Amino acid sequence: MTPADHPAEGSRRPWRQLVLITAGAVAVFVGLRALPTGTDLSHMDFRVEARGMSSIEFCDPLNPQFIPVVAVRSPVAMSLTTVGGGPVAGAQVDARVSLRTASGKPIGPQDLRETHTRRLHLLIVNPDLTDYQHVHPEPTAKAGEWGFAFSPRGPGTYRVFADFTPAATDRGLYASVDVEVAAGVAGPPSVAAPRPDELTYHLVTEPRPLVAGRPIDLRFSVESRRGGPVVLEPVMGAYAHLVAFDADRSGFAHLHPVEGEGWRPPDPAKPVLNFKLTIPRPGRYVVWAQVRWAGAEAFVPFEVQVGAAP
Repeated sequence: MTPADHPAEGSRRPWRQLVLITAGAVAVFVGLRALPTGTDLSHMDFRVEARGMSSIEFCDPLNPQFIPVVAVRSPVAMSLTTVGGGPVAGAQVDARVSLRTASGKPIGPQDLRETHTRRLHLLIVNPDLTDYQHVHPEPTAKAGEWGFAFSPRGPGTYRVFADFTPAATDRGLYASVDVEVAAGVAGPPSVAAPRPDELTYHLVTEPRPLVAGRPIDLRFSVESRRGGPVVLEPVMGAYAHLVAFDADRSGFAHLHPVEGEGWRPPDPAKPVLNFKLTIPRPGRYVVWAQVRWAGAEAFVPFEVQVGAAP
């Protein structure tokens, strides 16, 4: 006999297949959720309970916001120590940062997701925003401790922002700590570009004038003064990064090119990359561009003024 002889049986077969497929998908999902992440920390280790304090609002990645790190209590305690004496301007500083939960649990590499090719990013900036460095610490033998080196170019209170994503939450978190740098031999300018006399950097912002609380378009471009091609190389998985700081260093905005652009090589005739940002308060801001060309990285600052909303 054929299915036509038993129409009810034939009509039931698609439903049986659908049920089996759905059950299989649920089993795979539950199985993946049950797999160990490698971390002993849980979502509860990264909760903040403090009355009267604001919390970070995670925003649309296509319209990123400025993150007020200092004004928001982080569920991660961050401390910094140096090796071989205090930091001195113009000299390399060997440092250690310690990351712990509010309850004192150490945060090691197994507890963090890899984001932008690294598990932990440190954004280091001096008081007047003329020296910015981006470093990636490596875990030491001590639980929760990460080692790194940087060379401050002037004296003053440097602020170190940490940018990371716990595996237990899969959401970005931030922390900060200050370090005092004594006077010494002044270092070179922070525009550490390979053969900087050969390149020109531009940052165009729209609309004009810039107004707090409204989306801003940023157009970053690079060109050769000799008219040749500029073949940008990937840095942290993208062809350019922008980081914005306010004058008080109350926080930062770490920007990546708009969807699709960051992972696609730009035109070497004149590389152009577009970014978006919303800044909450008026004032002076410095936007640092980070690119890689000819095997070395360049850090280039642009100052922008943001006005109050009418």
